Amino acid sequence: MNTSQGLPPDRAKAPMGAPLAGVRIADFTIHAAGPFCTHLLSQLGAQCIKVESGTRPDAFRKPHAVYGRMQAATFDQVSANKLSVRLNLKKPEGVELAKRLVVVSDVAAESFRPGVMQRLGLGFEALREVKPDVVLLSLSSCGQSGPDSHFTGYAPLFGAWGGLGWMSGYPDGPPVEMRHVMDHSSGLHAAMALIGALHQRRRTGRAQHVDLAAREVASAMLGEALVQAACGEEPVRPGNGDLAMAPHGVYATAQPDRWLTVAVRDDRQWQALVQALGHPAFATDPRYGTAEQRLRVKEELDALLGQWLAPLSADATAERLQQAGVAAHVSWSAQDLADDPHLHARGALTRVSGPGVEPRWAVGAPVRFSATAEVGIRRLTPELGQDEDYVFGELLGLSRAERDALETREVIL
Repeated sequence: MNTSQGLPPDRAKAPMGAPLAGVRIADFTIHAAGPFCTHLLSQLGAQCIKVESGTRPDAFRKPHAVYGRMQAATFDQVSANKLSVRLNLKKPEGVELAKRLVVVSDVAAESFRPGVMQRLGLGFEALREVKPDVVLLSLSSCGQSGPDSHFTGYAPLFGAWGGLGWMSGYPDGPPVEMRHVMDHSSGLHAAMALIGALHQRRRTGRAQHVDLAAREVASAMLGEALVQAACGEEPVRPGNGDLAMAPHGVYATAQPDRWLTVAVRDDRQWQALVQALGHPAFATDPRYGTAEQRLRVKEELDALLGQWLAPLSADATAERLQQAGVAAHVSWSAQDLADDPHLHARGALTRVSGPGVEPRWAVGAPVRFSATAEVGIRRLTPELGQDEDYVFGELLGLSRAERDALETREVIL
């Protein structure tokens, strides 16, 4: 056990004015989607206690080829603010301690394959026996019911199986694999659902099992394309195009790897575009006079705009088009974002430090509240088992001797 890193639990608490201050989460989630959900709630002030074990640590504590990296992640993107304890859930005593943790919590969250929590003795009915008003989140690939519920999966599978990958890419190219966007989108949906369940419990006092399928999150994001398919129509993969706007896309400029995104919504913007780029004759060209006409020749327009933008500076042209009232911006790189004074002023990038830890950058909360305390990251990701003095000692009332005995029996492991 390591208790030397980060803020102690009392100082890691959110200010009492934070939106979810006073809410406690027993966090059994793993990988990215589930942990991102509880990470979001922790940024809003919830106290989140992450349960792992030394034999089965979270995937983000170690290299993981599925996420495209062969070294451990910073872990801050899914576990900053959280408290960490070790529990061996293969031991009956570990399961009993997990139940005691749920009893003193408002929410339990898990992202195992359906059936795992039941086999451990920690399913919804088992938890409701010890906490009648428990709110349990189960976030899985395909949900807790249905013919495909037994399938497991990672972010690329969610997007592929949910159809979002198939709808992403160019019409004459292959589907585009969706990775982290699916984990984050699923986690965001789960966080919203948990807040709704907590609100309902406050009104009714009833327990709630929140069943969220990441695959269905992807399908929901298809929107109109899914409705078209259900009606027997065949949706078209749009690439960078749009069903109602032309020109609409990402275009090369004179600067290598400096692409310009342009979207022309109406006739006024089309006229402003051609005037700003020095081609006023096209403002009255009958082939491009209306949005409907421009849509019919959108490939021709893409080629034309590509020719106009190829010798120009991306940044200067974006500014000129914006001043003319045309939606345009450089497709920013990660370095552009890291250097952006606006994001720094808003706290979207924040430096976090702790005792004995060098300050490092982390992604801050993208939300601000006018009538409450600041939200976001308050402490770095905990080391494994860092907060057991507080959780096992203060919250659950275990003595030092009891904890030592549990460690000897590999219950705390």
